[in-house]
Amino acid sequence: MTDVFTVLANDHTEVKQMLTELEAGSAGASSASVHGEDALRLRKNMVEQLIIEESKHEAVEEEYFWPAVRELVTDGDRLADHAIEQEQAAKKVLNDLIGLDAGEAKFEELLANFITDGRAHIAFEENEVWPALRRVITDERAEKLGEKLEQGKKLAPTRPHPNTPPKPGILKAAGPAVAAADKVRDKITGRGQD
Repeated sequence: MTDVFTVLANDHTEVKQMLTELEAGSAGASSASVHGEDALRLRKNMVEQLIIEESKHEAVEEEYFWPAVRELVTDGDRLADHAIEQEQAAKKVLNDLIGLDAGEAKFEELLANFITDGRAHIAFEENEVWPALRRVITDERAEKLGEKLEQGKKLAPTRPHPNTPPKPGILKAAGPAVAAADKVRDKITGRGQD
């Protein structure tokens, strides 16, 4: 079985790799003559994949991880509130990116901000939240939580929903319907299938 820290670390590793690749491609991304249409299309597809993965990751964190932090960690409310505030801001940026094309000035500006803020959020979780949770969570609970995260990602929304309150009860009630609608939209548009 995989515990919560392994599941989240795998997600973070994947996202950090995407951020590094996107950042490396940002120098001159607004110049189609330098990158060509294929490079811009690849960049847009990479951002779409980032949005899909981030949307699933944040949804299951809000539904399962942050409630566990609140319950188990002495300062859990403060840690969870700070992280959720970061995640809500990220959802707004990711939502704005959906309607833009790679190479547009606004696309590159939003992406650069997301890369910086995304790294800060990951560092906050890994350096402040995880050590605090590790001190108080049992191995059995960590494994059960990891399993919930893995299973939850299969049914999680693939788009950011910045206007949905990040409350576990709301997410558990609305999440499956929202995720199903996202997946239908993705299938119709071909999003995330490249």
